[in-house]
Amino acid sequence: MKGGEIFSAYSAMLGIASVISSNYNYDHVLHLSLLFYEAQRSGHLPPQNRISWRGDSALYDRGINGEDLTGGYYDGGDFVKFGFTMASATTLLAWGCLSYKRSYIHAGEWKNILNTIQWAAEYFMKCHVNEYEFYGQVGDFKLDHEFWGRPEDMNMSRPAFKIDSQHPGSDLAGETAAALAAISLIFAEVDRDFSVLCIRHAKQLYKFANRYRGLYHIAIKNAALFYESTGYGDELSWAAAWLYRATGDIHYLDEAEQHYENFRLRERPNEFFYNKKVAGLQILLAQLTGQTEYIEAAQSFCDFSIHDQTRTPKGLLYIEKFGTLCHAANIAFLCLQAADISPSAKEYRDFAKSQIHYMLGDSGRSYLIGFGEDYPKEPYHAASSCPNKPERCDWEDFYRKSPNPQLLYGALVSGPDENDFYVDKREEFIYNEVTLDYNAGFQSAVAGLRLLQLQEEEINQKYKYSNLNSQNEITNKTYV
Repeated sequence: MKGGEIFSAYSAMLGIASVISSNYNYDHVLHLSLLFYEAQRSGHLPPQNRISWRGDSALYDRGINGEDLTGGYYDGGDFVKFGFTMASATTLLAWGCLSYKRSYIHAGEWKNILNTIQWAAEYFMKCHVNEYEFYGQVGDFKLDHEFWGRPEDMNMSRPAFKIDSQHPGSDLAGETAAALAAISLIFAEVDRDFSVLCIRHAKQLYKFANRYRGLYHIAIKNAALFYESTGYGDELSWAAAWLYRATGDIHYLDEAEQHYENFRLRERPNEFFYNKKVAGLQILLAQLTGQTEYIEAAQSFCDFSIHDQTRTPKGLLYIEKFGTLCHAANIAFLCLQAADISPSAKEYRDFAKSQIHYMLGDSGRSYLIGFGEDYPKEPYHAASSCPNKPERCDWEDFYRKSPNPQLLYGALVSGPDENDFYVDKREEFIYNEVTLDYNAGFQSAVAGLRLLQLQEEEINQKYKYSNLNSQNEITNKTYV
């Protein structure tokens, strides 16, 4: 087989020819996104803390009975720790880590992604204080929003809210079980004891979610206005599917499929985010079972997203204004996953690339802080709006008409509206908010694109080597 034929054969097999050529440094994007998660850490920071303007904070976060609830991540520009979205973001990060490990290793970020997801896992296990008791929120949103400043300077009350057998939250417990199950897979070869601990908590949380059913925001009313959940059937099936992947126990797959049927999750969704897991569930079940039903559902979702979903004039997938970029990035990540089981691989990967590149600069600007030349300067983020200590930080810093003094590296802002209009102003949180879940699908999609790029580079090397051999063979025949 000639060199060109080898190149074509490999390209056809992988579906990546001329898909991943990029002017954007994916390794640097992964580096920056991980810095954003470090900037959101709560509790005692580790010795290797890389965010110079952050220090220990919220060291007295406690449960109703004095349980230690320090650690975890602040949700966004404020200082509430919302368990539901923290778990959802962690599951997506873990899924991307499992799928695209080579990308993180090549970028020199493998240890950092492990630290990122372990930080979340350790907090979840602290919150799981009893078999049927889990703290799903620390901090009161109203009290939190009366304060603008550094998390290190907080002095307001930080109540903790939980779910239990009398006040269940199947969605919250199920999503956390999914996150810990996914993390257990990652640490199986890194830290066996930690992996076992994760899976133990995941099993118990799934049992809790399945046995005592209910919507978490009914139990934790403080979360209802911000992260309401509209159903828990998808989280039950999602958790069971991840537990099957982590354990190989067919019982969990049976339950995942039973939930899929009983909660009528066969629909063709048009979004994927913390409140709607069906699209991700369908793709995960397709990967786990290879069944035509799930594969066709995955393809239907991506085909609709690519061909029929609303777009902005510049081509961004548009679901809704809150988290515009998050919605598009999440779908880009899912379609990268679906590409591995679909004959439309190239189309799905082209689509994912177009969405991520819109965010990195193809739209005319970057929406990732610290990346490119025209990135957001005034994110809605209290800690980064503060000057260096010992200067005070208060509401005057919120209203100041100038860039945040601290650079919140790697944060993906909410983004533009349906007409590609965007305002880089701190008070315009609908455009400039940052949150844990905004970055999760985005980061995992970037890792997926980087893996495809690495594969393409390998193909090119094989082509060059084969072509060189062919040229040598011709030269040798000429001189014989």
